[in-house]
Amino acid sequence: MRIALGIEYDGSEYFGWQSQPNGRTVQDVIQIALSQIAGEPVTVIAAGRTDTGVHAIEQVIHFDTQAVRPLTAWVRGANALLPNTVSVLWAHAVDNEFHARFSAQARSYRYYLFCRPVRSALQYGKVGWFHQTLDIEKMREAAQYLLGEHDFSSFRASECQAKSPVKNLCSILIEQQEGLISVDLTANAFLHHMVRNIVGCLVYVGKGRHPPQWIQQVLESHDRSMAAPTFAPDGLYLRLITYDKKWGLPQA
Repeated sequence: MRIALGIEYDGSEYFGWQSQPNGRTVQDVIQIALSQIAGEPVTVIAAGRTDTGVHAIEQVIHFDTQAVRPLTAWVRGANALLPNTVSVLWAHAVDNEFHARFSAQARSYRYYLFCRPVRSALQYGKVGWFHQTLDIEKMREAAQYLLGEHDFSSFRASECQAKSPVKNLCSILIEQQEGLISVDLTANAFLHHMVRNIVGCLVYVGKGRHPPQWIQQVLESHDRSMAAPTFAPDGLYLRLITYDKKWGLPQA
């Protein structure tokens, strides 16, 4: 039997999603909890990996098991065993052809950026921080150059394992409420550090270091050294994984 789960987590205290020999990861704690419910070892596959300190509003995973359990057991039972920083949102039985990663049509991320002269103690670990006011309109103008299918090598981490740097950025929306800026991005897939590198470049434009057109120059250079430094992971959230309706997955 193949089961899909929606997962929410605060990544502050984890070394990213993927299991590692020398670190506590989100995958580790989920597999331990599900294995106890199943009464057998359970290995999960996620729609996408998140780095150290990155959060998820809705990560999607799947696993195979011989155990027959009501769907509520995979939700309430697992949550009773999980740390308070990780929650199972929903469980759904799926066909064996479903794959959390390869069946995904799009992935959406959100970055929260808090702007004021001093950092926030109350939002520590939950938002990125910049000490100056940013020009939102210029950031929005710059973001338009990134829309569509491009070679995003300029926004790719050196350790990225993706086979191709070509991705299709479907939408990018920048909003502001008081001092909190949100950047929503949706693409068919993302490169390692792609969102954080884009945010770093948008901040450069927003603070007036470069004009909006500079983003196009960075994109077309295919040179990571042309872009801004990678922004902090604190404000990054995996927001949504989009699948074909035929799988019948709920949305959190």
